[in-house]
Amino acid sequence: MIDDIQAAIPLGFLLSFMIGPVFFVLLETSATKGFRAGVSLDIGVILADIVFLLIAYFSSFQLLENLSNEPGLFVFGGMILLVYGIFLFVKKAKKKSNVKATKGTYLGLLVKGFLLNFINIGVLAFWLGMIIVVGPSLQNNPDRMLVFFGTVLLVYFGTDLMKILLAKQLKRYLTQERIVLIKKGLGIVLIICGIVLITKGFLPKDKFDIQERIEKIEDL
Repeated sequence: MIDDIQAAIPLGFLLSFMIGPVFFVLLETSATKGFRAGVSLDIGVILADIVFLLIAYFSSFQLLENLSNEPGLFVFGGMILLVYGIFLFVKKAKKKSNVKATKGTYLGLLVKGFLLNFINIGVLAFWLGMIIVVGPSLQNNPDRMLVFFGTVLLVYFGTDLMKILLAKQLKRYLTQERIVLIKKGLGIVLIICGIVLITKGFLPKDKFDIQERIEKIEDL
């Protein structure tokens, strides 16, 4: 379980800096309305992620059961990450002025955060790809998957709390050029991960066993 938690922490941190409409609305809301408003919005975002995770898990459960030991699973999951990474890399960043926070109660902000995240079908595709890729390494064990993805969301939320506290400073430093660089960097990371998984799917297991190579490096 400890290994699952340690593996989930970097992913949760990375997700918190996925540049998109939710990212800027969260900063705008936090800077103009305060900490509680930002937290309310972010809770809505997290709830949408939980719904997407449940949809992705139950829609892919049978696939995981049937293909957990098949190379096609890595190819399929890798393709999802590859396409999503290319999308992030080539998509042009929208101007921050296009996204404005509107007045509303805390409940209204929670609903707004939920809807902003829920209407982005790319989020569902991302979670589906992650479950397909991570599932076999967790032996498709529901308890281990709960710990892993629960940790991801907790780290995600914790990092968002830091963003909310530093919203005004972050807005000042997030120029259009830096936003483009961050998006392209995240896209490259996902593209590399996708290519690695696709390659692993096509090569024999004994020729491309990541875990075995890591153990060999640790023995050096």
